Amino acid sequence: MSLARVTTFSFHGVEAVPVEVQVQVAAGLPAFTVVGLPNKAVGESRERVRAVLSVLGLSLPPKRILVNLAPADLVKEGSHFDLPIALGLLAAMGVIPVDELAGYAAMGELALDGTIGPVAGVLPAALACAARDLGLVCPAEQGAEAGWAGATEALAAPDLRTLIAHFQGRQALSPPPSPPPAVREADGPCLSEVRGQESAKRALEIAAAGAHNLLMIGPPGSGKSMLAARLAGLLPDLSPAEALEVSLVRSVAGGLEAGRISARPPFRDPHHSASQAALTGGGPRARPGEVSLAHRGVLFLDELPEFPRPALEALRQPLESGRVTVSRAAAHVSYPARVQLVAAMNPCRCGYLGTAGRECGQAPRCGEAYQGKLSGPLLDRIDLTIEVQPIAPRELARAPSGETSTVVAARVAAAREVQLARYEGQRFSTNAEAPVEAIRESFADEALGLAETAAERLGLSNRGFTRALRVARSIADLALEPVVGRAQVAEALGFRLRKPNAG
Repeated sequence: MSLARVTTFSFHGVEAVPVEVQVQVAAGLPAFTVVGLPNKAVGESRERVRAVLSVLGLSLPPKRILVNLAPADLVKEGSHFDLPIALGLLAAMGVIPVDELAGYAAMGELALDGTIGPVAGVLPAALACAARDLGLVCPAEQGAEAGWAGATEALAAPDLRTLIAHFQGRQALSPPPSPPPAVREADGPCLSEVRGQESAKRALEIAAAGAHNLLMIGPPGSGKSMLAARLAGLLPDLSPAEALEVSLVRSVAGGLEAGRISARPPFRDPHHSASQAALTGGGPRARPGEVSLAHRGVLFLDELPEFPRPALEALRQPLESGRVTVSRAAAHVSYPARVQLVAAMNPCRCGYLGTAGRECGQAPRCGEAYQGKLSGPLLDRIDLTIEVQPIAPRELARAPSGETSTVVAARVAAAREVQLARYEGQRFSTNAEAPVEAIRESFADEALGLAETAAERLGLSNRGFTRALRVARSIADLALEPVVGRAQVAEALGFRLRKPNAG
């Protein structure tokens, strides 16, 4: 009887959980069994491994082969178990030395010709290997991704034949290429292309400065989507730690191409037909949803009331806590979801409520029904609400270009620097995340009194009051004012008190 062990990983959110692949070849009736709660993809590994060994000119011994995935009470999912099972079997058969595998973890999918294909989760697996002083055997095209772990030795093999030759000492694998530096994609559309809409541009700048949630309401063609598309160009680059957080989610989702880590905040704009699982995460493997793929960036929901109501209500918890939990009968998986929500909507289904001569025959009831799809608790999590009215054709054609995205982004970056200095050493870095205690002392007495009076008279919730203070702090940061005055509070309340209705 011979026994070989190979380390690989399963994934719980963005955390790589070590799994030991134990392969035993013992006397008995010929059989090839995989145990340890494998899902269908893992169970099918034995057929892929059998076919690959045949291509390599090897045959399975006429014995009982048992593959145990420990711990046995953890569900194993994914095709990345192919490679560790194959390596463990080759070691148990004496093809490669058992000792050579002791210092490595492995993950990769096997094609029938022995090629090692890419899999999801190489980046978190490499970080877990670095913490455990292990090397990582991975697909050749993901060697750069594994290289982000720094201290981890990566064996990036194109196929199983080359990997066998390396472990037998007949051929040394070349080190994978160094990971490319964090890239900064080309700037998107410029804010100067938006003519007029000065109030909406102001709201967009404030939202960018403090990472605040924003809702734009207006008839079709008024420029809501055009404004939202330009928000990403106003945001500062991610810090190295934030870029790594974002890339971990992308890696688990299988979207980190060629090991490229982006320095820009993500911008996600799912279609309004997206399901709850697509937005918040789910499915058989509890994959991250759009709210997690937009972590540290922007989640843009166009035609907000057209999204399924359960999907919108599921966003309430991640918008407040910055994390989303996907619950299953056997486990609860959490993903980071610190996003800036930007939404756009028409005032009614036809879109022209309040526009003389263009309203449908059901106005104003159509607007009440349409806006009733949005719950009060969800709207309470919106920091700024702005009505975007269309520009007359004559004014649109002759209006001068406004400030460019570069100019506005410079002011936003200066405001973010002020916030970084203010919250240094804290678990938060923007005004949108800051508790009241962190900003209260920077308010002038008369400004705080105005905010308190307005909250009482207008019936603001505690959340609404707190968010109004945060917006006022961002307005002051844009002006580089250390103290928040009445003017900043009044402007913040003006954005807070707009309601999603017209007419």
